[in-house]
Amino acid sequence: MTNNSNKQTTAKAVITTAKSVQNSFVNIGIIGMGNCGSALVQGLQYYKYKNIEDNNERIPGLMNPVIGKYKISDIRVTSAFDVDSKKVGKDISDAIFSPPNNTKTFSEVPNQDIIVNKGPVLDGVSDIMRNVFDIDDNQKELSKDEIIDIIKNTQTEILINFVPVGSQMVTEFWADVALESKCSFINCIPQFISSNQEWANKFKTANLPILGDDIKSQIGATELHRTIIQMITDRGGVVDNTWQLNYGGNADFLNMRDLQRLKSKKISKTEAIQSVLGDMRLDEENIHIGPSDFIPHLKDNKICDIRIDFRIFGDIPCKLDCKLSVEDSPNSIGCVIDCIRLARIGLDRKMGGPILPACAYYMKHPGEQMRESDAKKQLEKFIKSD
Repeated sequence: MTNNSNKQTTAKAVITTAKSVQNSFVNIGIIGMGNCGSALVQGLQYYKYKNIEDNNERIPGLMNPVIGKYKISDIRVTSAFDVDSKKVGKDISDAIFSPPNNTKTFSEVPNQDIIVNKGPVLDGVSDIMRNVFDIDDNQKELSKDEIIDIIKNTQTEILINFVPVGSQMVTEFWADVALESKCSFINCIPQFISSNQEWANKFKTANLPILGDDIKSQIGATELHRTIIQMITDRGGVVDNTWQLNYGGNADFLNMRDLQRLKSKKISKTEAIQSVLGDMRLDEENIHIGPSDFIPHLKDNKICDIRIDFRIFGDIPCKLDCKLSVEDSPNSIGCVIDCIRLARIGLDRKMGGPILPACAYYMKHPGEQMRESDAKKQLEKFIKSD
């Protein structure tokens, strides 16, 4: 953790920036400076000088160049939090390249004058991760009040949750911080907040938008699996069984070796597939969706194997095998970038609770599942509405 003088200097620098762009920039706080945090910070720098005029332009990697009036270049990191002493106290430009981060470097990031502060550990570090995360007990965790002060002083308005899978207590802590600091909350992990009615009602009452739970990838295993099954069922096929196996070498896959932390992840991924089957949902023994193993040399590369057994005309059996290889963390950030701007639109309109079409389109476990085409239509209507 930084000393008080460093913290005050950093906060002052951020406040000066935030005030000068108060009406046009979207100020975000990142919770968890792992591979996804790294990909987000790199991406903001990578697209910073792209000359984007309207949403009809084709900008490689962006799902939507403009949402409402907001471009990717309008997004600024104004606060950051982690628990690993290899990152706490560093500028985010250094922290995002600190181990165990191992995603690809695709953009240079100059000093940002944003120091990573230490949040609470709670259940955020599993036993299996103790040899990977360096938790310094002599490094003081900030209290909730101190964290809220930082968020308010830096004019952070949207908090993005990237903590490890299985961190229920930590996720609830940060959701509570969002409520008390009057921030929107984007829950990118499969701990159920936005899709939990009690939490959804809290954000609705507070007139704060929330998006969650469990961010999809741009071109990811879940989206690919859903699309193929939707095609099969739309064209009269009957799915008999299916599985999806995933392998990777990042800290997320290592963390998920602890099977106790996988319960909500498996629910999230499985329900995302079951939902497109409608009234033809599969029995539990006929569907297996979930992470499979940690292979260190893969680093942030994720390999997905999908198998679908189905029947067509005449009950003739068919088999489909599909493999997808992607850089895991950047693959989700295109969706996060859209969610940030949608959250800002929600704040502009003083709306509270889940933005349902956005959750359905960008998240694996929304409060209400929709077909991609329906979610996209409703989302476009939401963006255009005033």
